Amino acid sequence: MHFPGYYEFFCPVEIIAGHRALEKIPHLLNRLGAQRPMIITDKGVAGAGLADIVIAAVTPKLRIGAVEDDVPTDSDLKTVHEFAVNYRKKGCDAIIAVGGGAVMDTAKGVNIVVSERAEDLMQFSGAGALTRPLKPLVAIPTTAGTGSEVTLVAVIADHARNLKIPFTSYFLMPDAAVLDPRMTLTLPPAVTAATAMDALTHAVEAYTCLTKNPISDAHARLAIELIGQNLLNVVNEPENADGRFALAVGATLAGAAFSNAMVGMVHALGHSVGAVCGVPHATCMAILLPYGLEYNMHKNGELTAQLLLPLAGSRVFVQTPAYLRAQQTVAFIRQLNQRLHQDTGGRHARFFKEVAGPDGSAQVPMEKLEAIAEKATGDASILCNPEELDFDDLVMVMSHAWAGTPLDRNRVKKGSLQI
Repeated sequence: MHFPGYYEFFCPVEIIAGHRALEKIPHLLNRLGAQRPMIITDKGVAGAGLADIVIAAVTPKLRIGAVEDDVPTDSDLKTVHEFAVNYRKKGCDAIIAVGGGAVMDTAKGVNIVVSERAEDLMQFSGAGALTRPLKPLVAIPTTAGTGSEVTLVAVIADHARNLKIPFTSYFLMPDAAVLDPRMTLTLPPAVTAATAMDALTHAVEAYTCLTKNPISDAHARLAIELIGQNLLNVVNEPENADGRFALAVGATLAGAAFSNAMVGMVHALGHSVGAVCGVPHATCMAILLPYGLEYNMHKNGELTAQLLLPLAGSRVFVQTPAYLRAQQTVAFIRQLNQRLHQDTGGRHARFFKEVAGPDGSAQVPMEKLEAIAEKATGDASILCNPEELDFDDLVMVMSHAWAGTPLDRNRVKKGSLQI
């Protein structure tokens, strides 16, 4: 194994995990000097009763200052500023984020505004703008996907400019992540499938992209194993609490891995599809993951081959000749997407032409592929990809991901695939 001459790994988030983990929150916030948290969540989480479970677990010892349950599908600037105003008005002193990626990103954005006593979140965009710790933040994921509970990144949409703005700082990392399987038991099978594929993509790109390191590798491999062993079982047995717990742990491990090792072209394209067409990030990750591995295979096929063991298990790994293991890893992921498509009654998309908008029309029209590729050329994630991509490469990859046709890795020429 090649070890880099220098690397850093940082994950200061306290992990509180278990079947009754929520009840530990009052003690945690007391240690952090907070007694009046704001709960930030969304209508779906609140409607499923999950916010009520959290409130019931903490209110014997804590007073909830405010509850904001109107986080949109994509965290946006308007919501962040509205919640920050109410945080100040109600005298809150901490945040409990209960939800998926949009909720976590919103909570991080609110925390910037209230901690810095700012009026405009945008003055802290990019990397390095934050210089001091923020208010206490406890992250309670309700999907086993984003890993936002242990990451240093928030992405906030600016709908007026059709952009997703990144915010990056170690100070954005929550003080604690609380993993309690009660929070994912009501997750529908299709959402369970997509969000777990999001987590799998985090782990796979962390393991195969340029800024990997031995500690992120360890997190990524265990994440891949937990997801590979448990995802189909949980989709078909939604009340499997132990399986749900395993997926939650896997997502957090993947989050810690990619927060340190970064990601690559799958995320660059996924961010752009989300910005241009409004497709949920998890859906983009599930569709694009095999294409990213295929495109990069001539550069890092050995690493892709290594992932067959945690993903598919020892029997498949041993029975597959070494020179075919990288291809078999990609094939396994495609087969996993196919099984998830079948087991969710067609709700899990395998390629972009299957993704329908609210009115039933194609959410990713072919004529939008060039706009997606253009936006992806400026995405920071592309810098850590093992192989360079230009506009034509990105259009080509998106064309195959739209139609559901594999790339031909044997036709690689000067870093791009000539189709």
